[in-house]
Amino acid sequence: MAEYQIAEINIAKMKGVAINDPIMKEFVDNLDSVNELAESSAGFVWRLKDDTNNATSLNPYNDEQIIVNVSVWENLESLENFVYKTFHTEFLKRRKEWFQTFGKVYTAMWWIKKGEFPTLYNAKEKLDYLQENGASEIVFDFRKKFTKPF
Repeated sequence: MAEYQIAEINIAKMKGVAINDPIMKEFVDNLDSVNELAESSAGFVWRLKDDTNNATSLNPYNDEQIIVNVSVWENLESLENFVYKTFHTEFLKRRKEWFQTFGKVYTAMWWIKKGEFPTLYNAKEKLDYLQENGASEIVFDFRKKFTKPF
């Protein structure tokens, strides 16, 4: 029987023209701290990052205003704890200060086999699938979660 872990992608469309726009300064100034918090959180497995230790230079939508985050966690509870019960929560509550609305879906989660890691392309496909088809065992969000496969 295979063991599973949860993969997630979340994206945001910045109010700033690019990541170095002055309106993004407070968000950018805290990015390393939030990433360090994620990496030291119980259940954290992996996150997609570039040479600057974050993923802000990755551009899967060919839009400089969109930033993306992809990570893997041991279980859904660990991910939820990080998102909703840590310093990260303060930034989530303030996201309208830095980000515009991006479609109806900006977070997607799916189960992957333990030891596997999603590519940026795969993660983008999952988010697009959720946007088009809604939550299912294939991909879901925090509002409608699905348990890991057996």
